[in-house]
Amino acid sequence: MAAKLILSMDGAVLKEYPLTKERMTIGRKPQNDIAIDNLAVSGEHAAIVTILHDSFLEDLDSTNGLEVNGNPTKKHFLQNNDVIGIGKYKLKYISDQAPQSTPADFEKTVVLRSPAKQPAPAATSKPADVAGFTQTQSDLNKPAADAPAEKTGKAEAPQSAASPQAAVVQVLTGPNAGKELELIKNLTTLGKPGVQVAVLTRRPHGFFITHVEGATHPAVNGVTLSDQPHQLNDHDVIDLAGVKMEFYFKG
Repeated sequence: MAAKLILSMDGAVLKEYPLTKERMTIGRKPQNDIAIDNLAVSGEHAAIVTILHDSFLEDLDSTNGLEVNGNPTKKHFLQNNDVIGIGKYKLKYISDQAPQSTPADFEKTVVLRSPAKQPAPAATSKPADVAGFTQTQSDLNKPAADAPAEKTGKAEAPQSAASPQAAVVQVLTGPNAGKELELIKNLTTLGKPGVQVAVLTRRPHGFFITHVEGATHPAVNGVTLSDQPHQLNDHDVIDLAGVKMEFYFKG
C-alpha cells in the first residue's frame, strides 16, 4: 500500500492523499497536488519526494514555514505517524512500509535549494558554484576519466538485478566541462536553485531522472521530459539548467 497523508484541521479529517507520485507539492494554488486554500499557506509551500518506500519533506521557501511533530523544519525524512503542521492544518504521514534510507542519507543528498548563507572559500575550490551549477555530492571535482567502453557480459551482471551498476554524470559544457560526479547515493539533486532542478534516483533496476523545480523541464537526448520519472540509459545526454551532462555506467 502506498504511503499517504491525512489532512485535518482542529482534529477533523478533511481528506486523504496517497503518495502515488515521485514528487507532490503542497500549497495554496489549485495546481498543487495537495491544495490548501488558506492565506497562511504559501502558493507553493512544500514538496514531498517519494522514492520507493522513502518520503522526504522539503520547505519551498514558504512564508510561514513548516513544523514536523511540533518542531520547525526546512527538510525532514518522514517516518510513520509524523505530523506535518502548516498553519492550522495538519498532515499525518502514514506508511506501513519499512524505510530503505536513513535521515542522515537524506541530509547528505537531497538539497533542493542552497542555504541562505554559505562559507566563502576560494572560488577555485568550488568550480560548481562559480558556474552557478549546484550539485549535492562533494566529489564533482574529480578529474575526468575516459568514457568507458560499452558494457559487455561480465560475471557481475547477475548482481545488477538487485543493485544497479555504478554510474557517473560528466559535465560536457560550461566552466565545469570534464568534471565528474559519481552517483553513489540513492538520491542526487542537480541544477540551479530557482532556475531548474532535477533529482537522479538510484533504484534496483536502474537510474531515473525526475523534474523537481523550474518552469521548464530538463531534456534527455534533446527530448523534453514530462513530470514522470525517466529511466536513463548508458551515454544519455542530459540538458539541465543550460548545462549538458552525459550519464554513463562505469566500466
